[in-house]
Amino acid sequence: MARRVEVTRRILEITDPADIRPPTQPPRVPFQLVEVHDPKLNRALYETVGKPYHWTDRLRWRDGDWVRWEARVETRVIEVGGGPAGYFELEPGAGRVTLAYFGLYEPFHGLGIGGHALTLALRRGFEVAPIVQVSTNTLDGPHALINYQARGMRERQVFVEHRVIDD
Repeated sequence: MARRVEVTRRILEITDPADIRPPTQPPRVPFQLVEVHDPKLNRALYETVGKPYHWTDRLRWRDGDWVRWEARVETRVIEVGGGPAGYFELEPGAGRVTLAYFGLYEPFHGLGIGGHALTLALRRGFEVAPIVQVSTNTLDGPHALINYQARGMRERQVFVEHRVIDD
């Protein structure tokens, strides 16, 4: 059933790599980042990681849209035990790089992976551009905003929007 909800969206950014604050505790399970170049995998990760958070803007994309997107972004899969635990995409732009998507599958929440993976994503972002930004909203995971702020990202803009979501 579809319903209309109010969503607060925040744009956060970090402008100095020295401001990145890594977590103080190690992750509870080891993980690795693997760079991938596969539009079908980008689509699958978007659809599955994003489903609980109502990521819907790309659900109508066709194969060609995913091919063009994958060519524009750098995708890293967060792997635990040889399988995907989540991923992130970095999208270069004019003078900045956007952390277009960042997420973990729910079984990997609370293991300390998110803070470390985000730290690595931000460091990689600074290798691409002098500003790293991200957009998050109140439909995202309960720790998303906390994680971005804990890593040193600062709020730049706040918007209130109305969206229709399926339960």
